[in-house]
Amino acid sequence: MTVVNWPYPRWVAHRGAGKLAPENTLAAFRLGAAHGYRMFECDVKLSADDVPFLMHDATLDRTTNGHGTGGDKPWSELSLLDAGGWHSRAFAGEPLASFESIARYCLRNGHLLNIEIKPTPGTAGRTGKVVAQRAAELWANAHTPPLLTSFEPDALAAAREAAPDLPRGLLLDAMHPNWLDIAQQLGCVAIVCNHALWDAPTVARVQAAGLRTLSYTVNDEWAAERLTALGTDGIITDRVDLFSPTA
Repeated sequence: MTVVNWPYPRWVAHRGAGKLAPENTLAAFRLGAAHGYRMFECDVKLSADDVPFLMHDATLDRTTNGHGTGGDKPWSELSLLDAGGWHSRAFAGEPLASFESIARYCLRNGHLLNIEIKPTPGTAGRTGKVVAQRAAELWANAHTPPLLTSFEPDALAAAREAAPDLPRGLLLDAMHPNWLDIAQQLGCVAIVCNHALWDAPTVARVQAAGLRTLSYTVNDEWAAERLTALGTDGIITDRVDLFSPTA
């Protein structure tokens, strides 16, 4: 699948508002929007009872007052956790965000979403399927669909089977063998990789294949300027306070 008319803005707010608010929470999305961002990246995984919710880590300890593996617990337990107090007193009591609550916030406000499918280890296929199905249902009447991305090819394959019309992107933290072939086999429309991996030949190769070039996580002006000069298509940043999304 090649996206000729790319519908997404160049600048994307990482996990809602980067490090200015507790990541992957509704509070972070609201703060990112207050800085003018209209597209957000977030991490989505499954609870033990298959409720999609936002969290980057496999474990709860870093970003909540809970402990253990998030995917091992039901949503009824996860929904009671404090996902803001670790960040600062101002956000104490901020709950974990369900995927549905974030989706409805974005849809009501005309915001766009990059959904990183972030499976608990061993659940790639199930997570890709459930997240893609729910995204397809929520965005059924939307003008612009969410962009589904993952480091896990199995998650993207399951997402493709469950919701073939939703665009997909392969995330990379290294240029492992056959990365472009894998992306094409999965019907991806984009490669999303560590910004340091892009160089002129790699950008040209991806664009010649009809895919878009996105970068994470770009927090310095020199890096953003380099990516702009290379002609890349999208920048995911924590620094919603530094970079204007209209630049």
